[in-house]
Amino acid sequence: MIRHHELQLTADVLVIGGGPAGAWAALTARARGAERVVLVDKGYCGTSGATASANTGVWYVAPEGDAREHAIQKRLQLSEGLGRRETMEHVLETTWQQIAQLAAWGFPFPEQDDGVQFRANLRGPDYMAFMRKLIKRAGVTVLDHSPALELLVSETGVAGARGHRLQSDEAYSVSARAVVVASGGVAYLSKTLGCDVNTGDGLLMAAEAGAELSGMEFSSQYGICPAYSSVTKGLPYFWATFSDASGRVIHKGGLWQLTVAEALLEGPVFAVLDRAPPHVQRWLRTGQPNCFLPHDRIGIDPFRERFPVTLRSEGTVRGTGGIRIYDRSGSTGVPGLYAAGDAASRETLVGAATGGGAPNAAWAISSGTSSGGAAADFARQSLPQTRAASAAGAAGLRPRRTAAHVDAETLIQRAQGEALPIDKNLFRSADRMRASLVQLDAAWEVARDRLAARGRAAVRAREAAALLACARLGYRSALARVETRGLHRRLDAPGLDPTQAHSLAVVGLDEIEVRPYRYIEGSQA
Repeated sequence: MIRHHELQLTADVLVIGGGPAGAWAALTARARGAERVVLVDKGYCGTSGATASANTGVWYVAPEGDAREHAIQKRLQLSEGLGRRETMEHVLETTWQQIAQLAAWGFPFPEQDDGVQFRANLRGPDYMAFMRKLIKRAGVTVLDHSPALELLVSETGVAGARGHRLQSDEAYSVSARAVVVASGGVAYLSKTLGCDVNTGDGLLMAAEAGAELSGMEFSSQYGICPAYSSVTKGLPYFWATFSDASGRVIHKGGLWQLTVAEALLEGPVFAVLDRAPPHVQRWLRTGQPNCFLPHDRIGIDPFRERFPVTLRSEGTVRGTGGIRIYDRSGSTGVPGLYAAGDAASRETLVGAATGGGAPNAAWAISSGTSSGGAAADFARQSLPQTRAASAAGAAGLRPRRTAAHVDAETLIQRAQGEALPIDKNLFRSADRMRASLVQLDAAWEVARDRLAARGRAAVRAREAAALLACARLGYRSALARVETRGLHRRLDAPGLDPTQAHSLAVVGLDEIEVRPYRYIEGSQA
């Protein structure tokens, strides 16, 4: 639907999201021959998102010797039966090649004492600023501060997207032969650093177009951070002593994050990094400077003074779930629609474990490269549209009933009230999840039937709808997995069930269906 004052663009490939996966998708689409590539970003491409705000390790392993085999074996073990060797081999090789390409393009990797570049870590701000320069130089049209709101669909599949330009307060539409969703995952506006743009918008749009999601039960990833900070980097806490308000030491055990979570249910928890010797302290401050800036601002020496800690939801951003992809091309099963990065399920790479850090960074490079290339190929081979495309968006844009005033912020708070608390989403049980779904389903009905907005307000309305949809899909999937596996922990089913070594596809928004399936080596991602 064309509206007044709507910017209208035409593209061979449209990329939704300007993080690393989206940047690699756009670059590869151009390199594969797509003449017109448009990238739209909710923020400013190059500075928005989780990667741009922090350093990130990369799953970067040389092909010589046994190093890759050892890395794959370790990752297969962590995946608890859901990872696939074929995906891991592809991700490692693609990442190796593309990191080398980054170096050839002039990315300033630091040099080690022997003069060899150290390429297993990417400084997020520098990395994403460099990627922006590359995609602009390649001729990609970039729309900053232009969140996509809905996909356009035709009789042959996905045909583009509509959105809103925040700075000029105008609508836009992009007619495209293929679309790559690289909009990131969902962190439920938990205030985790860089994740305020990660509200599950792409997952909602894909579901509205008929795509399945997968691995949504593995959406209960939490990161530890100072209570006055948004930096959820766990590395410094390996040298931490935890204690309660009275000063009693909390013994960490194996999975110390769970120990901290259990203690937080009883009251405040404090940490001090007193187990770090001087050389480790210097190394931490040099390698993870953003971890210490919040302490420095308020005058706390974290190596000598206790400070309060909390857990912030990282959802599927550092969890696993997302849009189901059917092969390494990033195909979603909906013609013309591809997914990459945190918007896509990473089960075949990390299984039931978190992909946070190095695996996700490699996945962004690999899946972005693959999906961008596949989208360009699809665009080149697709036939012209014979009918006008229609808009697929519903909740927040086109309510079923006559719209009454519904506050998007209230619906966001209802989603957060069920998805953020650790006693609901980290320590799960059937009774708790069903109780949460009663609240979430009721809120979804309100969003579906009565939530509507225009202009800038439509962006927030769609975020509310996306948060509710993702929470519902996550809990529906979690109810269907009656066991404890990886990030999915059931108090009422604490053991791992070998018969449930399969993935769960979830489809639908009003009526949700969950069904098991298994990836087949050689034909799936």
